[in-house]
Amino acid sequence: MDILSPTINQMIFLFAFIVLGFILAKIKKLPKEAATILSKLENMIFIPCLVMGTFIKNFTVSTLSSAWKILLFSLVLEIAIIFITIPICKLCAKDRFTQKIYTYGLGFGNFGFMGNAIVLAIFPLFFTDYIIFTLPLWTLIYVWAVPALLMDTPEEKTSLKSRLKPLINPMFICMIIGMIIGISGLTLPEKIVEVITVSGDCMSPIAMLLTGITLGSISLSGTLKRKSIYVVTVLRLLVYPLVALGIFALLSIWFEIPAVYVVCTVCALAMPLGLNTIVVPAAYGKDTSTAAGMALVSHLASIATIPVIFVLLDMILA
Repeated sequence: MDILSPTINQMIFLFAFIVLGFILAKIKKLPKEAATILSKLENMIFIPCLVMGTFIKNFTVSTLSSAWKILLFSLVLEIAIIFITIPICKLCAKDRFTQKIYTYGLGFGNFGFMGNAIVLAIFPLFFTDYIIFTLPLWTLIYVWAVPALLMDTPEEKTSLKSRLKPLINPMFICMIIGMIIGISGLTLPEKIVEVITVSGDCMSPIAMLLTGITLGSISLSGTLKRKSIYVVTVLRLLVYPLVALGIFALLSIWFEIPAVYVVCTVCALAMPLGLNTIVVPAAYGKDTSTAAGMALVSHLASIATIPVIFVLLDMILA
């Protein structure tokens, strides 16, 4: 199929909202709490409704039987990426905290807000599998990545219980509800389904607006001159997904690899660096200039790199 044109069109659509949010933040036409409000709406209503609606429609007995394989594959893959990423980031920066910022950025891209929006638009048949695929990533983020890499407060010991607590969130709860309704075949009233569907449709534009507002609210003076930011961006947007594509292409000579593993892996790896590298350290009063530059450069560059990666992905799937 022709994947280049729809991918470019979708990138233009999404980045129009990023630019809009960026401009509104720069000209200070939004209240200071705008990003916080949009983030809460996104995490408490729009993403949970999108996930619930998706699982209601697509979660079946066959999906359940393959879910554990996707979860295991995703977990092993992410652990391998982290082990590869840590020594690379030590070469990219001398400062310990910058190394950790780079490690988080390379290990965990914007597979949530941006990944959900792009996969839903370009690979809708794989969206349910993609949500399942990202569950181990979210778990590793809450249990290890955020407290160990972004908070950087070794003197404050955090219990496993407190680390796992964020996993019980609206998205997870709505996913479980969607699974139960989907696999049981229950039929919800039409108006309730309509509310869930419309709320889920708000996810993509609001997520991109939030991205633009976050990027537009930070200072970048002098940050964009750091060469390491561009090195990390190239690694994230090109090297990682291209290596994954190469490995899948090589393995496909001898083995029949299910398309779901290829699509979910490449889509997650092709996304730009996540925004948690800005939001979390800022809450602890730490310098976010490097993370801000990294996020801005990678999101801008992804306009060109994602269509290229998806064209190559389509060739392998064919």
